[in-house]
Amino acid sequence: MLAIARLAEGVGPTVGQLVPRLAGTTLDGAPLDLANLRGRPVVVNFWGPSCIPCREEFPLMIAKLAEHDADGLAIVGVLTDDPEGPARAFVAEYGATWPTVVDPGAALKAGWRVLARPTSFFIDRAGILRSVQIGEFREADFDRQYAAIRG
Repeated sequence: MLAIARLAEGVGPTVGQLVPRLAGTTLDGAPLDLANLRGRPVVVNFWGPSCIPCREEFPLMIAKLAEHDADGLAIVGVLTDDPEGPARAFVAEYGATWPTVVDPGAALKAGWRVLARPTSFFIDRAGILRSVQIGEFREADFDRQYAAIRG
């Protein structure tokens, strides 16, 4: 509830506004800038392999990415609070194809005001934040929030 209140106060990402900058290096060593995904619906997911709810929602994200491929859905993971090695192994084990940005100093976590993992931000094609899921999402949660960014 605190995270929702902070979002409403305009601290960090604010629903209905452009999302803050998110740029960094992925687990694969490639640069990523969220701004390059404008024009596509995007889900930014702050996670880590030691987070049990993160692990449990991972297969659903894989399924939803495939289901909404024609819409251009992009998922961007942000690894926070966990080391890269286990995250690489986890991503490889599940066959996830989306990039995961490494957040070694938790600057992205702080800038996006993430208080718990997982936290997912649903961003429309114009880069506007439409909703935030704090905690693991289920299929109905994802579908409801994705409908607002599909456009």
